[in-house]
Amino acid sequence: MEPSAHNVVVIGAGMGGLAAAIRLAAAGCTVTVVETADTPGGKMRTLPSAAGPVDAGPTVLTMRHVFDELFSLAGQRLDDHITLIPQPILARHWWPDGSTLDLHTDPAATLAAIEAFAGPREAAAFRRFDALSAALFHAFDAPVMHAARPNLAAIARTAARQPHLWPALLPGMTLTRLLRLHFRDPRLVQLFARYATYVGGRPAHSPGVLALIWRAEAQGVWAVKGGMHHLATALADLATRLGVRFRYATRAQRIVTQGGRVTGVQIEGGATLSCTACVFNGDPAALSEGHLGTAPTTAVARGSVQPRSLSAWVWSFAATPEGPLSRDLIHHNVIFSPDPKAEFGPIGQGRMPEQPTLYICAEDRSGGTIPPVERFEIIVNAPAGHPTTAQEFTECQTRTFAPLQRLGLGFSPPPNTRSLTTPSMLGQLFPGSNGSIYGRSPEGMLAAFQRPSATTTLPGLYLAGGCAHPGAGVPMAALSGRHAAAAILNGRTSPSTSRPTATPGGISTVSPTTGRAPSR
Repeated sequence: MEPSAHNVVVIGAGMGGLAAAIRLAAAGCTVTVVETADTPGGKMRTLPSAAGPVDAGPTVLTMRHVFDELFSLAGQRLDDHITLIPQPILARHWWPDGSTLDLHTDPAATLAAIEAFAGPREAAAFRRFDALSAALFHAFDAPVMHAARPNLAAIARTAARQPHLWPALLPGMTLTRLLRLHFRDPRLVQLFARYATYVGGRPAHSPGVLALIWRAEAQGVWAVKGGMHHLATALADLATRLGVRFRYATRAQRIVTQGGRVTGVQIEGGATLSCTACVFNGDPAALSEGHLGTAPTTAVARGSVQPRSLSAWVWSFAATPEGPLSRDLIHHNVIFSPDPKAEFGPIGQGRMPEQPTLYICAEDRSGGTIPPVERFEIIVNAPAGHPTTAQEFTECQTRTFAPLQRLGLGFSPPPNTRSLTTPSMLGQLFPGSNGSIYGRSPEGMLAAFQRPSATTTLPGLYLAGGCAHPGAGVPMAALSGRHAAAAILNGRTSPSTSRPTATPGGISTVSPTTGRAPSR
């Protein structure tokens, strides 16, 4: 390994920051990671419980090859550091009428399940939708997800060669509208539309190209034995093996510049860590708002961080599940709202949905023996910027657990106030986010092309994390770290000034929704 002239400070030990640190250290750079929390992970964090740490952020891993590659950089194997448990059933879904549907990693099993659920016509419709989703995923993989910034020309060439992609790329083609062109059964529209929420969008306002998220998940889902936070710990340990120095429980206060470029990061207490480059693994809106001093306030364009994506109310607790439905829970469960409009209409108005869809992660049901007291994470979609009110806990508790009781699922003991993270709490935990989990909203025709890239207008300052390109989700955040590291090693100091001109869509995958707070 040849020594590098780069001395890099990474602000934030989330997925993007850890991935950037690993890649930079493997290239011979001197790397220091500054993290406000006392453990790594960013939104991949936990809360304590009687059953042990409960994940309070991402719940499963997709696109594992992204992490296999990270470990191979250090001559290591991912499987030697954490235990990944493949999930043959991607998710189990319930509707208020009592109907249920499982989606599988085995395409034939999914097709058979949909035919039994909704009939042969809908099974044929699914086959067409699945083919479209796969084509969209492959069309966008290299020129968007694995590119430093979206390559519009490459996307246009691919679309020109594949006319069957055009309907999904039309201006005004939302995900909900695209699904209605395929399915007659409103339950299937509701099911596949929920993938927009994985990146913080409302299905009826998010572009149809987000249909590709289905294929990203269908390629494989893994649970991490013990919880997703073990992935963050394993990545931090790998970085330490490569010589990365971590400074936990340390807040970065100011990005220092001299001669118009970054020269250091001032931390609490007044000390300054000198550097030739800085990777900011946080919400880019924090830079615009001056949370890191005045120098980077114009480093990213306002349009790259506004409008904001969805937030969430997140329950994380340990309990004994009760009732007939408790026997049927798997790792990944979705209890649908009786009416999507009743859910997303209030969210669009900044209010709590009266009849929300509920995502339940039964963390101890990924494989093996189920303990008597289990760990659960329940996520309710929410608007960003939702203010805390005195009755918020009671309202959220009623709208979460009353529908579950009606379906036959209860918890003993019921979660208390310490188990709930609200949108306003997320806003406090993540400076600049206003409670938004996924950064800029994916809603709008060119949303994917308006996220900030790894490079900024301030020389020496780079971005990584789910709020930067290529977007939200565990593997996408890790890919953003690759883009940031490559930009530093290639000596890039400023972004392209070209403007997006074609192709609708918002794109970023996957790793199921939400996350709560910086870490345990």
